[in-house]
Amino acid sequence: PRTRNQERLVLALQDDDQHIVITAGPAGTGKTYLAMLAAVKAFREGEVNRIVLTRPAVGVEDEKHGFLPGDLNQKMDPWVRPLTDILREYYRQPDIQAMIEEQVIEIAPLAFMRGRTLDNAFIILDEAQNTTDLQIKMFLTRIGANAKAIITGDMTQVDLPRNQRSGLQTAVRILKNIDGIGHIELDEEDVVRHRLVKHILRAYNKEHEKENPA
Repeated sequence: PRTRNQERLVLALQDDDQHIVITAGPAGTGKTYLAMLAAVKAFREGEVNRIVLTRPAVGVEDEKHGFLPGDLNQKMDPWVRPLTDILREYYRQPDIQAMIEEQVIEIAPLAFMRGRTLDNAFIILDEAQNTTDLQIKMFLTRIGANAKAIITGDMTQVDLPRNQRSGLQTAVRILKNIDGIGHIELDEEDVVRHRLVKHILRAYNKEHEKENPA
């Protein structure tokens, strides 16, 4: 962790009493990266026996996955590439492929979580700002024994239709005072990508405030 908020996130990810961690913040704040590092650490130390990666495939309806080439993992690759890129820092591509085939690493669309119970797993829901209330509720209620769920998202990049509320926004609001659920908010001061990212975010925030005065 390079900032105080990132340190708070790492501590929440390592806290056995925090079974669900919700973290929201703009691009470049390290939320997805730190979540994946925690998942790899938990797996390598034998705390869980699998890693489950999921994202809502907004912009491509579930049935349209069928038009993409390859099996389900290949179809999902464009949506989970930011997550699997981090795995490549620790494993060779053939090893990652073998773990996917053995379902030690599972990659699935969010819709495929319905009806399941996820035990002994480290589960990451990325881009959660693009979930609906029903989708994020469904995901949260999949958590089984010895499982940890991490939800990451950026409320400035919601791609849902204008008349749909982000499930992440609701979850942050109604779950923050429940024991066992951690909530870490990141902001532009936590951006650790190229120094220009912070300035870009500030410029867009100012423009948004100008167009949408309180």
